[in-house]
Parts: sequence; C-alpha cells; structure tokens
Amino acid sequence: METNLPNDNLVSEEFSRLSKYERAKTKVASIKSFYNHALVFLVINIILYFLRHKFVFILVSKDALGDPEFLDWINWNVYGTTIVWGIILAIHAITVFGNLPWHLKKMGRA
Repeated sequence: METNLPNDNLVSEEFSRLSKYERAKTKVASIKSFYNHALVFLVINIILYFLRHKFVFILVSKDALGDPEFLDWINWNVYGTTIVWGIILAIHAITVFGNLPWHLKKMGRA
C-alpha cells in the first residue's frame, strides 16, 4: 500500500532542483578552470616567444653562441612547449565543452 503524500513530491522536487544546481555549479567551475588554463597558456607562451632570444644570451657561453644545433634546441623547446601544451589545452576544451562518450568523461574526472 503506497501513499503519495504531498510532502514526498516536495522532497523529490527539492532534491531534483538541488541536483540540477550542483551539476550547474560543477559545470561553471569546470568552465572557469578551462578559461584560467587558457589564460595561463597565453601569458606563458607570449613571454616565451618574446624572451626566446634573451634565453640564448643568458643561458649560453660565448662558445655555444655560434653553435646552430644549440640555437635550434632552444627554438624547439619554445615551440615544443606551445605544441604539447596546446594539445593538452585542446583536450581540456573538449572535456569541458564537447560531448565525449561516457567512458572518456569518467577518465577525465579520475
């Protein structure tokens, strides 16, 4: 014998509303986290590109300045940082804004 009291409906509606609120709160937090990540990515990479030639003079001795392999190594590190971090940022964007299969979303939350 089931009784459907008015209070039962109120409780389930309140629970549903709170559940939606918590999901929305989590979604907003993940979006804010992505934008913070993107901002740090931009700032750090802009600094790396502007200071790329300064690194050469700070990090190397006069003997290494003429070594094209070492200069290429510095450039590859600057570009490599941008490429790898950009891929990570793209994955972050997909997990926040994209529709991923449920098993990939689980891996991102772990």
